Amino acid sequence: MHELRDRFGSLVAAHRRRKGWSQAELSEKTDISVAMLSRIETGHTGARFPNIERLAQAFGIDPAELFSPHIPGSALVRPKLTAMMARLSRLSDNDLEWLENVLDAVLKHR
Repeated sequence: MHELRDRFGSLVAAHRRRKGWSQAELSEKTDISVAMLSRIETGHTGARFPNIERLAQAFGIDPAELFSPHIPGSALVRPKLTAMMARLSRLSDNDLEWLENVLDAVLKHR
């Protein structure tokens, strides 16, 4: 069950970041507290249907998209990627930027 919460939380965080919103901005748009959004994004708690609907509406997506990423080689078929996404969702934007630079350097030398 934690894998589903982690995947859901990672996708909420990804959609929020894609929109360029802070958790506070998403909180204003959904009437979900920042504390609850943080717990959802980090996989510490799940979301109830009303909150799932609010999140999907704020992002302008179908609620199902919060459970299934539409990317090749998705985390749905790669459990290791799901776990990594959950861990990455806990990092600050600065840490993610640093890690992205490290990843770019590693991939450049492959």
